[in-house]
Order: sequence, then structure tokens, then C-alpha cells
Amino acid sequence: MIELELTAPGTHRIRFAISPLEEALGAVQVVLGLRGHPAYLPWLDGARRTAARLPIDGLRRVLSARHYITDFLSPPPDSPETTAELQLAAIRRTPPAQVAAELAMVDADLAELPADPGLARDRLAEEMAIVWSELVAPHWTRMRAVLTDDIAYRSRRLAEGGTALVLNELSPRVRLAGDSLLVESRSRARGRIDERGLLLIPCTFAWPRVGVMLLEPWQPALLYPARGVARLWAAERKPDARLAAVLGRTKAALLVALDEPAGTTALARRLGLSAGTVSEHLTALRDVGILTATRTGLQVRYRRSDLGESLLAGLR
Repeated sequence: MIELELTAPGTHRIRFAISPLEEALGAVQVVLGLRGHPAYLPWLDGARRTAARLPIDGLRRVLSARHYITDFLSPPPDSPETTAELQLAAIRRTPPAQVAAELAMVDADLAELPADPGLARDRLAEEMAIVWSELVAPHWTRMRAVLTDDIAYRSRRLAEGGTALVLNELSPRVRLAGDSLLVESRSRARGRIDERGLLLIPCTFAWPRVGVMLLEPWQPALLYPARGVARLWAAERKPDARLAAVLGRTKAALLVALDEPAGTTALARRLGLSAGTVSEHLTALRDVGILTATRTGLQVRYRRSDLGESLLAGLR
């Protein structure tokens, strides 16, 4: 069990972020059979063939560890907009002493890595870049849409029920007990969430685990399974031809895609369209009452209205 003591300043700094390189680490662990979920199967066959030819032996050894796989290989992101390129640059800036300390904690045979921690860091950074490029980047648009949707959902829950509701819903392995956040784990640790706060990072490849980053000097973070992973690798549901004939293919596709409320950017990524095109069609559907729109801060989220639901129901 890992216990995270929540201080008042720390609780006020709980926030969400997206970590592209955490997805890269998770992808390799899924390929190695260390994590698994039925939703990954459509992706896994091709990923295994791709991974088999990749020169990532050092990374494979690090990720074969049972208890600790380093923190510097997935530097905590600053926000939901952090890119893989920024994180790769952060890896390459990691002080050799930090690299040496973390690699010494890895319970795996790392004899083939360079003894010099700076060289080991640079080799692992290159291997992370390869994994990102080959296994994750081709799917990142859809993956990021799932992660963004997860954050939007939990932000709404935060507005509805506060921090306690959000923390208790992250995973069955996470629960709030008084002033502490308890995380089921094979490891035993206790940490204090100070004024730096706590990053909550949804991950598509996390299932069924929850991860915690507490090692100094990194920003404390909790990694949890994102909602909506089941639809990630499923083929996008196509609109009924009759609906497309009336509304047009783009408007029909947007109506079908809105099983859950979503914003313009997420829908554009998901359907492979420009944000301007999506915005134009969403506005048109809203103006005739097929969609409704709700503003939260700077973001407008669309959902099907009763009329929109009736249109789809009539075609079933």
C-alpha cells in the first residue's frame, strides 16, 4: 500500500496532465506481456511485429523489472499540452547522478547498459524516441482524444462533487481515507503531497494498474487507467447512410461520435478533420436543436439533444 498524505496546500494544487512518454513505456510493457487488457488486442498484433525489429534492448531490460522501472524515462508533464519532444529533451537533461541512482533501484539485469550513467541515459533516451515514433505516434491523435475526454469528464465531476469525488473515482485501487490517499500496490511507501501538489495523469496503457511517482526531485504524480480505452482501438462507428443523406457525412459522423459530450478539438482529432471544419458543423447542428452546447471556462462541449437522440433512435 502507498499512502499519500494530502496537505492543505497540496490539495489545492491537484491538477491533470497528459504524459506521451508514459504511453510509450506502457506500450512496451503491453508488448512484453507485463500489462494487458482486451481493448489492446486490435493494436497488439501489429505492435508486436513492429517491436520485434526495434533496437530497444536496453529499454526492454529496464521494463522487465517487477517493482521499479525508473522515473526519469517519463518526466512528469507540465500540463495536458506537454509533447513527447519536450519530455525527450527533459530525459536528456537528467543529471547523471540522478540516472545512476534510479538505475541502481531497478530490479532487473542492466549489465548491457553502459556503465557511464550519462551514456546509459542517452541510449535509453534514443530508445524511448524510437518507441514513441514507431509504436505510439501513429495512434497518438486517437489516444490523446481519449485522454482529453477523460480529463474533461473528471473536471466535470470535480465541479459536481469536489476533490474527494474525483479521487475516489480514479480507480478501484485508489481511495481517500481522511487526509490520506491510499493506493493499492505491491510496494509500501508513504509520501507527503506538499505545496507542489499532485499530478493526476490518465493513461491508455495503464490497465489494470495505478502508478505513483514520489521520488525526488520529480513532481509527485499518480497515473491511473483512462476511461474510454475500449473505444480507442475499435473501428469508428460509421453513420447510417440515411442519416448522412439528410445531414451530410460530416454532420452525421459528429452526431454519431457524441456518445459522450466532447469539445471541438477532441472531435477534430478523433475524426481526422480540421478544428475549423468541425466547429462549423457543430454550430450548424446546435442552431437547429440537434446538439446542445455548454461552456466550462474557455471550453465549449457539445452533446446530443433529445432531438439528436431521437434521430439516431429512429434509425435503429
